[in-house]
Amino acid sequence: MATPAQRFACQACGASQAKWAGRCEACGAWNSIVEEIPREAPPKGLGRGAGRAIELVAMDGAEATPDRFATGIAELDRVFGGGLVRGSAVLVSGDPGVGKSTLLLQAAAALARVGRACVYVSGEEAVDQVRLRARRLGLGKSPVQLAAATSVRDVLTTLDAAGGADVVVVDSIQTMFVDSLDSAPGTVAQVRTSAQELIRFAKRRGTVMMLVGHVTKDGQIAGPRVLEHMVDTVLHFEGERSHQFRILRAVKNRFGATDEIGVFEMTGGGLIEVANPSALFLGEHETEVSGTAVFAGLEGSRPVLVEIQALVAPSPLATPRRAVVGWDSARLAMIMAVLDTRCGLALGGNDVYLNVAGGLRIGEPAADLAVAAALVSSLTGAALPATTVVFGEIGLSGEVRAVSQAEARLKEAAKLGFTRAFAPRGRRAGRGKGAGKGPSGLDAIEIARLGDLVALIEKSAAGA
Repeated sequence: MATPAQRFACQACGASQAKWAGRCEACGAWNSIVEEIPREAPPKGLGRGAGRAIELVAMDGAEATPDRFATGIAELDRVFGGGLVRGSAVLVSGDPGVGKSTLLLQAAAALARVGRACVYVSGEEAVDQVRLRARRLGLGKSPVQLAAATSVRDVLTTLDAAGGADVVVVDSIQTMFVDSLDSAPGTVAQVRTSAQELIRFAKRRGTVMMLVGHVTKDGQIAGPRVLEHMVDTVLHFEGERSHQFRILRAVKNRFGATDEIGVFEMTGGGLIEVANPSALFLGEHETEVSGTAVFAGLEGSRPVLVEIQALVAPSPLATPRRAVVGWDSARLAMIMAVLDTRCGLALGGNDVYLNVAGGLRIGEPAADLAVAAALVSSLTGAALPATTVVFGEIGLSGEVRAVSQAEARLKEAAKLGFTRAFAPRGRRAGRGKGAGKGPSGLDAIEIARLGDLVALIEKSAAGA
């Protein structure tokens, strides 16, 4: 019998190669290559026609589509797209201590209280430790079945013997192992195979399989990238340790929209839903202070208002500092270059600090105009009115471009008591440069070019 060829796999990216090396050629990680024992080759002669014929069906079949059921946590259901889908696989990732286990334990308890059969399998804690955490969250009497196991074979055998379950939580997938592989738990082969077996069970029995995934120091999900392709939904739970706010973001969702967010507040009794995140993020925005601007953003289908803070100060260094929290530093450099070149402002020799209040991270280009307004306000010392919101995308030539769902942003601002908006020129015919009442009731001052905004702020500074 021939000796099987050696195979080495990178534990950071999953790339395979024929020999060991100290550095992975695919991703550049050091000391991440581990030998894996390959499976036995299939018997000789297994060619075309040896497999089992599968049934092909039409697209417009009469079979009922999988139904959804709500978790009882409105913010979680929003991110899922209306509730959980039977037979789906969900991967929840996030930094250590952000609240992944707490969120899923609360969701399992809420589902169990309405009659859903829920099983919580922990590979990191003993059953008594999970019970202790449940009592701290006020869930000690919830009818959730608990287990402490790391063998996928044992978990699936137990679930089959119990007749399956509506929802199974596995915390975490990196602790699970398949005994047919010789590699250690957490390696690429073990994570991939364990997830494949669990997902196959979920599809066969119509069970919702919720997997907790660890992240690396770079914020990426640990293990092979194929894990994110295998599951139906990928949720990322994010939040700063210095803030009590937590953001649950849908990165991938086969049964709903992506980029939806759910906002929670971490308390001593667990996670509490935040129905109006705009009011929460603007809790400290009461007085007019230079260097601040309220941005009317959009997270998925939800308008969210958040305060952007900027500080422009003379730099004693030859190379001025640029510190950004909650936004893209490369985009800040672009906005500063446009302000310098197109508007004649001298920002290059100053230290610039930019912060998105509340711990929220903004990724949409619609925040360009609000960032520029905060920078100009800090540079001139003129404070924007506290009841003004700003949004719009800035081009390299200094033009302000329209953004999507502008009316939804304005309606959210009007609901929170804002009376004026600096916004891009409307796309509808008959609307030109200037101010006017829109359907939301706000005074919308349309900004066609970045120089118009700078002139308004400088005029306000001169009047003060």
